[in-house]
Amino acid sequence: MAYSAPISPSLSFFKTPQLARFSFPFSPLYSSPRIQNLSLPTMKNKTWSSSVVVAATAAEKQKKKRYPGESKGFVEEMRFVAMRLHTKEQAKEGEKETKAPEERPVAKWEPTVEGYLRFLVDSKLVYDTLEEIIGQSTFPTYAEFKNTGLERAEKLDTDLKWFKEQGYEIPEPTATGKKYSQYLKDLADKDPPSFICHFYNIYFAHSAGGRMIGRKVAERILDNRELEFYKWDGDLSELLQNVREKLNKVAEEWTREEKNHCLVGDRESFKYSGEILRLILS
Repeated sequence: MAYSAPISPSLSFFKTPQLARFSFPFSPLYSSPRIQNLSLPTMKNKTWSSSVVVAATAAEKQKKKRYPGESKGFVEEMRFVAMRLHTKEQAKEGEKETKAPEERPVAKWEPTVEGYLRFLVDSKLVYDTLEEIIGQSTFPTYAEFKNTGLERAEKLDTDLKWFKEQGYEIPEPTATGKKYSQYLKDLADKDPPSFICHFYNIYFAHSAGGRMIGRKVAERILDNRELEFYKWDGDLSELLQNVREKLNKVAEEWTREEKNHCLVGDRESFKYSGEILRLILS
């Protein structure tokens, strides 16, 4: 960083075109100093001044760019990007125009039990994949997210057994669910920051908008039955905060480029999640 401060009066010779210099001959017999005039090269002064200006300009350009939400931690950056990917009807920060059926307000949905079962089956496959990767990995980053209390696979398994007891046939996962499952496995191996981005979006979205969707669908087709998928053991806000802190801690080790790469992954996460959500209306 260039440092500019008032020049001390004791250094005022920088402003004087003529300087006095004492010169001593080599003879030890010569006892009286004689004074010579020395002209300070004006070109050097100009070069020195220009260098200061250039250095200051470069320092300004190198100032750290602040990203939306960055001051609160990387989770807030991910949340900011995710909210912008919602429609204006889904969230006040949303920027997308409503196009797909699942992007309409949930109150206007016409869900079916068969479609809801397809959604639950595909969701279970996705959570099975995430929790298997986290549970079996020795990678330090993933180890941070074992047994967070947000896990959903067992809860979904309980719900699907209940549907089966009611006489419903449990379908196989759709091509969309299988594709997303494989995509997550590939990311986990070669692109940890992007995998963490999907981890965040899947679990945190379900804890917010997902719960609201569950309530509305239950009102329409399940006589208000609350599925285990929408229940957590313990205080959900505390569970989320614990994971939020872990995510921020992990992201502190990433470069800015890795963080930006992770944020780009939000779009892929929303694409896959939207396709699975759309099954409710099928």
